[in-house]
Amino acid sequence: MILYIAEKPSLARAIAAALPTPQKKEDGCIWLPNGDCVSWCIGHLLEQAEPHQYNPAFKSWNLEHLPIIPTEWKWQEKAATKKQLSVLKKLIKKASVLVHAGDPDREGQLLVDEVLHYTKVPAQKLKNTQRLLVNDLTPSAVKKALGNLRPNTEFSALSRSALGRARADWLFGLNLTRAYTIRGRQAGYQGVLSIGRVQTPILGLVAARDKERETFVAKDFYQVWANIEDKKGNRFRAKWLPSESCQPYMDEENRVLSRPLAQNVATRITNKPAIVSAANYQQKKQAPPLPYSLSALQIDAAKAFSLSAQQVLDICQTLYERHQIITYPRSDCRYLPSQQHKDAPAIIKALTNGEGELAEGARAADSARKSKAWNDKQVSAHHAIIPTTQSYKMASLSKTEALVFSLIARQYLMQFYPDYDYLSSQIKLIIEGGQFEAKGNTPIALGWKALLPSKSKAKSQSDEEQSELPKLTKGEETWCYEGSVDEKVTTPPAAFTDATLLAAMTGISRFVTDKDIRAILKETDGLGTEATRASIIELLFKRGFLTRQGKQIHASKTGRAFIDCLPEQLVTPDMTAKWESALNAISLGEASYQTFMESLEKNLAELLDKSREMPTTALKNLPAPTKKAFTKRKSTRQASTKKAAGSNARRRSKASS
Repeated sequence: MILYIAEKPSLARAIAAALPTPQKKEDGCIWLPNGDCVSWCIGHLLEQAEPHQYNPAFKSWNLEHLPIIPTEWKWQEKAATKKQLSVLKKLIKKASVLVHAGDPDREGQLLVDEVLHYTKVPAQKLKNTQRLLVNDLTPSAVKKALGNLRPNTEFSALSRSALGRARADWLFGLNLTRAYTIRGRQAGYQGVLSIGRVQTPILGLVAARDKERETFVAKDFYQVWANIEDKKGNRFRAKWLPSESCQPYMDEENRVLSRPLAQNVATRITNKPAIVSAANYQQKKQAPPLPYSLSALQIDAAKAFSLSAQQVLDICQTLYERHQIITYPRSDCRYLPSQQHKDAPAIIKALTNGEGELAEGARAADSARKSKAWNDKQVSAHHAIIPTTQSYKMASLSKTEALVFSLIARQYLMQFYPDYDYLSSQIKLIIEGGQFEAKGNTPIALGWKALLPSKSKAKSQSDEEQSELPKLTKGEETWCYEGSVDEKVTTPPAAFTDATLLAAMTGISRFVTDKDIRAILKETDGLGTEATRASIIELLFKRGFLTRQGKQIHASKTGRAFIDCLPEQLVTPDMTAKWESALNAISLGEASYQTFMESLEKNLAELLDKSREMPTTALKNLPAPTKKAFTKRKSTRQASTKKAAGSNARRRSKASS
């Protein structure tokens, strides 16, 4: 008997739909006519044991107990899913061949592997276990995946990496949350001061941005423009490029701070000849943007529709599981396997059968075209989020589902359109000995940009870019009929929004000064994972550390005061960068799980020492938690220690960071 173990019921149903009929449904499984069986997990069926299961004394929070580090790690069965685990135990024992069908990512690998190890599957049976990787729940895609099973042992390093992350998060979150909460109580604060490897640096990021905005001092600065007319009557503007002699009147970003200087230049160049010192015209092409990863989709959906990261993730899960019109959504990849290109005609046809602009765009798509998105070297267990071959009707989708699906479908269709073709122009001029520059981009063929909304089709122009510049040659004389001064004021950095906070998490290296750490972060996925970022942000709101003001996200008074109490290592992304680098090396079989854990335990001891050395006066000024938050925390603190510290449970309790 072959037993297929899916990550969740929806995936199990999709697998069963691709297998022979008639089938018999029982409680917790689906039997096939040949005696094989499809069953499922319901997310994580197991979780890290509570501290008191290692030692009853750990039920109370005491500094003397810390650090709590298990010598032999224990799993505990989740109360809500014990019945399904019992079904799996019996089926696993009965099966001769096991097929692991967890989601195609690090956590999906661990989720089923932990059940296999917990149920003590014999070594040989474990060695023979197969791996089914499903990115698309349509029957044709699942059948294709069933024909390409791989040995589950190929993914053992991925599983160890996920296990290392889960246990490290448990150790880090639980111990430090207890330490700072106890210290807070000693100072009179009655809330839970939770620490997380990812949540705390995110809070630190927002708090730092808020402080930067509050301490920002606006400065006036000035830009000088030469208004030019050539011999044919064409007019354009050229910006003054100050020389080194002007440095005393400029700031570190080369902005002119002296109005008299700017006005003097503008006066001097008025009604003076402007000689072309260089004129470069280059026809350029811009390839379509890659299909979406989850974070890229969340960022664009936040910008376009003001949807939160969690809303986008929830919508994607519905589109994937219920409607089956998109592929696996928790993907960190923006590329597609070469083999997938064969499905392009069927996917485009399904989109053609839709309605509105999306259907029109699909009808004009060339399915034979192959963009740089198809790249096997960039694809691991899962690929970019794209539409499936499943037909759909917009009327069957909610408004937000339709909006998000349209983004995904449009981004996919762009791969079958020509490049955006434009003329890039740059003209340099000498006026009264000063240098001026004009830049412009002139569209030649919209290509994939034809799929964008009308207001977005033309490339946005900055102060230095104009829609079109005349054709001039070096040495040609033009005329500056007027010099003008634009008065501007420096602005503070923008407050974070859902879109920009997600972008900061994925591109966290921009916020790191240490070159080595920055290099590591560029090679990793940033802060958090595709599947956890939304829930981590939501967690900070639930705990009262973040607040919203319209679209803006700010640190609360409590969040800011707490960040001010913590050592730098906890509020910067540096430590997470090192963790991710080590975990990635483990997943590739290039590093040891044991070495990673030993290093972490040593660092944990140092951080706990710092919490003990911190004077309680540092926590005295923490604003009291809200009554609602305090009541909720008090009722759940002892029942679920890990929820305060950060759980390893995937998706449904994403406090792992």
